[in-house]
Amino acid sequence: MQPYNEDVIVEQLQDPLKCKAAFTQVVTHYSEPLYWQIRKMVFSHDDADDLLQNTFLKAWSSIAYFRAEARLSTWLYRIAINETITFLNKQRRLNHVPLDGEDLFLLDKLEADQWFDGDELQKRLHEAILRLPEKQRLVFNMRYFDDMKYEDMSHILGTSVGALKASYHHAARKVEEYLMADD
Repeated sequence: MQPYNEDVIVEQLQDPLKCKAAFTQVVTHYSEPLYWQIRKMVFSHDDADDLLQNTFLKAWSSIAYFRAEARLSTWLYRIAINETITFLNKQRRLNHVPLDGEDLFLLDKLEADQWFDGDELQKRLHEAILRLPEKQRLVFNMRYFDDMKYEDMSHILGTSVGALKASYHHAARKVEEYLMADD
């Protein structure tokens, strides 16, 4: 099997005879990074797994409309993030949380998740992150955990680099303040 080459894959995705095999390579290549991007937002393995499947289903059903105006990775991350935000908004409604409120109900999912093996400090870090507004949380996760470049985030989120830097700075300050505060 040849190494993953996005330019070649995008070409193959446009060819009806090669599309299915090319999309299989896309799924193989992007499953893990997209899973972890989603997981950092929803905390539950099962929810992240479902959202990842939804992301690829939506991508597959829309692949004929992909025109490579953005990178394939940008397009996939945008789908994954939109799916995750839609899911979180539904969860907020179910939990009677204002759309701009803290998502602390997700902390219960983290604690109940059999795959979470973090200690108390890691749990406090996640609690601090959940207290952030959704956009700051997303930017914080992408920058802090993934070390994603601001330019890449800008393409995915449709936000200026300057605004993303400011958002990350505010988020990091809030997380630090929360972690330094006495209980």
